[in-house]
Amino acid sequence: MAHITIEPVTADRFDDAQHALSGGGDGRSCQCQWWTLTNTEWQSTSKDEREALLRDEVEAGPPPALVAYVDGEPAGWVRVGPRTKQVRLSRTRIFAANSEEPWDDPDVWAVSCFVVRNEHRRAGLNGELLRAAIGYARESGARMIEAYPIDPAAGRKKTSNELFHGVLSAFQAAGFREVARPRPDLAIVSLDLTG
Repeated sequence: MAHITIEPVTADRFDDAQHALSGGGDGRSCQCQWWTLTNTEWQSTSKDEREALLRDEVEAGPPPALVAYVDGEPAGWVRVGPRTKQVRLSRTRIFAANSEEPWDDPDVWAVSCFVVRNEHRRAGLNGELLRAAIGYARESGARMIEAYPIDPAAGRKKTSNELFHGVLSAFQAAGFREVARPRPDLAIVSLDLTG
């Protein structure tokens, strides 16, 4: 059985984060900056510039994500942190119109992006990353976590790149409640951490 550990992405783990992000899908080119940049900023940055932005974000702290290790090898990534630092979320109309929480509340966190290397997919790593993200948010003082998962049962089959939001069933299994369904295949879910 594989040994899984999950750690915050700190400056000394930046190379590990890069390994986790580069194992398939859009992680290598996105550098998990999609939610932190406006569309104009995104369009005007290169992969190298996004990598520099991520490095700056990690070095400045607090850690914006967690990295999963399988038998010591970096295998997956989840972005989790204050929603206010993920500016594109509030600028995405279907999220802005359907969230129950004020967008300027720094105690509302978001789980917005998962990346799992190809060789570690279909092994339950997303669920492990989500559980760790909940714990990290709780320990960091978050009041609420919001997420925007895909429901693969609704509509056409999704590619792995389209599942970077996470899958609805994983969030439901972790205790999140559905807040809204802005599209048949896209849900907004939340988890109250105060109870």
